[in-house]
Amino acid sequence: MECTVDEFMQYIEEEDIKFVRLLFCDIFGVPKNISVMPVDIKRALTSGIGINPMGIAGFGQEAASDLFLRPEPETAALLPWRPDQGRVVRLFCDITYQDGTPFAADTRGILKNAIAKAEQEGIKFTFGTRIEFYLFKTDDEGEPTKTPHDKAGYMDIAPLDKGENVRREICLTLERMGITPINSHHEAGPGQNEIDFVSSDPLKAADDTVTFVSVVKTIAARNGLYADFSPKPLEGCPGNGFHVNIGASRNGDSSVLPSAIAGIMDKICDMTVFLNRCDDSYRRIGKDSAPRFVSWSNGHYGQLIRVPQAEGHHYAQLRSPDAFSNPYLMFALLIHAGLAGIADNMELVPPVNSRLDNNHIPEGSHPTLPGTIDEAKIAAKSSAFIKDIIPGSVLNTYCD
Repeated sequence: MECTVDEFMQYIEEEDIKFVRLLFCDIFGVPKNISVMPVDIKRALTSGIGINPMGIAGFGQEAASDLFLRPEPETAALLPWRPDQGRVVRLFCDITYQDGTPFAADTRGILKNAIAKAEQEGIKFTFGTRIEFYLFKTDDEGEPTKTPHDKAGYMDIAPLDKGENVRREICLTLERMGITPINSHHEAGPGQNEIDFVSSDPLKAADDTVTFVSVVKTIAARNGLYADFSPKPLEGCPGNGFHVNIGASRNGDSSVLPSAIAGIMDKICDMTVFLNRCDDSYRRIGKDSAPRFVSWSNGHYGQLIRVPQAEGHHYAQLRSPDAFSNPYLMFALLIHAGLAGIADNMELVPPVNSRLDNNHIPEGSHPTLPGTIDEAKIAAKSSAFIKDIIPGSVLNTYCD
C-alpha cells in the first residue's frame, strides 16, 4: 500500500493491529524479524528500529555498530493464521546505518541496486518462481521424520496425493496476503509438491518467495507436517528445485531476451555458489531433471535453460537453482548477467533439444556447472563479475 506514516497509523488502528513484524533476511535468505507494538511503529517508520548485527549471518563481519530496520509500508500484509483480535501485520525492511547509509550486506538492497541499473539502461526484468518442497510426517513430539506424507507420484490425484488440501490451504493463504499462485500439483517424489507463481517485478518476486516459504512451513506445521525445502531431502528421490521464469524487455519488446539468456549462461558458473550453496545442492545437480550442462533447449526439461515455444510465452526458465538460495542475491545476479549479455549483444549457442547424458561428458561437449561446492566457491572467488556485485563480506561468508 502506498501511504504516508499517518495513513499507515490509521490503518493499524482500523484493523485492530497489535503487533507489527519487521522482517528482513540474513545473507543466506533466512528470514528474521522483530515485533513492535503500535505505540513504537511511528518511530520505526521515521527513524528505524535498531538491531544488533552480531548474531545475524554475514552481518557481524561488516557492521561494527547497530544497524537499523527501515520498514516499507507498501509491503504490509496481514498474517491470516494469526487471531482476528490483536492482529499481526508484516512489513519488509531495508537495512541501514543510523545515519541512513545503506548497509552493504543487505541483500534486498543489492537487488534494488540491480533493478535501478536495469532501469537506467531501459531494461525491464520479470521473474516467476516454481518452488518444490517435500512434506514429511512428524513424530509424537512434533519433530520432523523422513517419512513422506504420501507415496504419490508426478501430478497424481487424491487419495494417492495427500497434499492436496495442504496445497489448497497454502494457496488460499497466499492470496489473502496479495500473492498470486497460478497452479499447484504433486511432484515426482513421494510427499513432494510444487506451487507456481505469476511473474512480477524482481523485488516483489523475491519478497513473495520469502513469504511463500514461511507460509508453507506454517501451514504444514498446522497440519502436523514438516515442509522441507532442502536440495536433496531423500536419497534416490528427486531433489527440490527453485525454477525461475525470466523475462527481459526494452519498451515492451522482448527481442533482448536471447542476449540476456546468453549473458546468464556466460556467468552461470561464477554465480552458482549463490544459487546452490550447500553440499547437498551438488547431490541434486545432474540427477533426474536437474541440469548439469550449460546448455539451453526449446523444450527439453533437462537443460540449464528452457525457452518455451508456445504462443504468448516470452520467457526463459532457469532450472539449476534450489530452494536454499537467497532470492534477492539470485535475482540481482541474473539481472546483472542479463544486462551484460544485452550490452555486448551476445548470441546464443545452438539449442540442445535432446537429453544429455549427465554421466558422460563427450570431448568438446558443453561446459558443465561446478560439480562440488568447492568448485563453485573457487569460480566465485576468481570472478571479477561477482566481485563487482557482491560485497566482500558476503562473498567471503559464502566461500570461506
